[in-house]
Amino acid sequence: MNKEYLIYKLSDAVKNSCKIPREAFTEFGVKRGLRNEDGSGVLVGLTNIGNVVGYERDKENKLQPCPGRLYYRGYELDDLVSPLLKEKRFGFEEIAYLILSGELPDKEELTAFKELLNDNMPLDHRTIVHIIDLEGSNIMNILARCVLEMYTFDPNPDDISRDNLMRQSIELIAKFPTIVAYAYNIYRHSVQGRSLHIRHPRENLGIAENFLYMLKHTNYTELDARMLDLLLIIQAEHGGGNNSTFTVRVTSSTRTDTYSSIAAGIGSLKGPLHGGANIKVINMFHHLKEQIKDWTNIDEIDTYLNRMLDKQAYDKTGLIYGIGHAVYTMSDPRAVELKKLAGEMAKEKGREEEYNFLKLIEQEGIKCLMAHRKTDKPACANLDFYSGFIYEMIGLPQEIYTPIFAMARIVGWTAHRIEELNFEGRRIIRPAYKNILENQDYTSLNER
Repeated sequence: MNKEYLIYKLSDAVKNSCKIPREAFTEFGVKRGLRNEDGSGVLVGLTNIGNVVGYERDKENKLQPCPGRLYYRGYELDDLVSPLLKEKRFGFEEIAYLILSGELPDKEELTAFKELLNDNMPLDHRTIVHIIDLEGSNIMNILARCVLEMYTFDPNPDDISRDNLMRQSIELIAKFPTIVAYAYNIYRHSVQGRSLHIRHPRENLGIAENFLYMLKHTNYTELDARMLDLLLIIQAEHGGGNNSTFTVRVTSSTRTDTYSSIAAGIGSLKGPLHGGANIKVINMFHHLKEQIKDWTNIDEIDTYLNRMLDKQAYDKTGLIYGIGHAVYTMSDPRAVELKKLAGEMAKEKGREEEYNFLKLIEQEGIKCLMAHRKTDKPACANLDFYSGFIYEMIGLPQEIYTPIFAMARIVGWTAHRIEELNFEGRRIIRPAYKNILENQDYTSLNER
């Protein structure tokens, strides 16, 4: 039998072998996507790390929309971000310390923690050679492979004691920016024919500034660095239920090594329905800038957005990317923060016209989506709606949008891994699937 035909035949057989009627999920009480019928998440664990609040329950236990709130170790996100904005200082390391330990550091602890991270930012020369060998590959894949390679260089890779987990966590948080910066510079050299620069991290810079230095040398402003720092903070943690963090907790529950677990989280975050969504939004925004002639004309904007919802325009998926969230209803607190940051950057970069257009797309996108769904259930812009625009204003290429998300979320991943392996009564996470196929009678090979 022709091998290509065999692949086609096997693929065609999947049409029937994967068929599961939608009504069967209701019949057997199965929560598709681990979501309840009312849209809330199935409760599968407990945590002390992050809290995502997008709705409240009334006296009848029904969901009621509310302004979104996000807490890190009990502190509301805005309470952590506002002082940094007011004082115009960097804060990612401070928030990483909080998420890892559960406590805000004092000045001495913060200084020592920053020095510890900086000490761990340089890469082993073998890892640099490995990144060069992988030139042209997807940077998220390079990141995952470099993480797996770190297992080889670790003197105690399988030790899951608390001290060793914390050491590994700090090394991963410190090394992610270096891996991403080097991987992009090598990609730019091999694919775009640009000069190759491998800049070592500087001792007097924090993670956000060091990343921009390794990536762009001195071609960035103080505001660029502060905005990246705040983006890292806003994306550092989002509860245990988001797909990539849950992946890390599931794999950690098997007591596998840290590097295997984090590589699995990277693979999850890479998906366009998770961390890859910011690229979908910025590409949509570029398309809308070209298709809509008057960026202030609400009727023209509404007409085009409705065509998108009717699967007649853009990529014909029926989606307005960046609008809607699985948990948040009235607002996504991360998007609220990023909207303010985007406005501040747009003034410096001379892109206020685009920013105002993006705000109108948000406003009208929510309105059109709710009308299209014929519901009064509120929708909101999510994290991805403004993040790509900010990355673009900083001058960062799309190839590293999702890797930057990983640079931030490694903090939450490692904290959840430590928690998963250190609470009492821990068990391997092993949910059940209901098999609905009838048993078959075996037929011998000669009779098939």
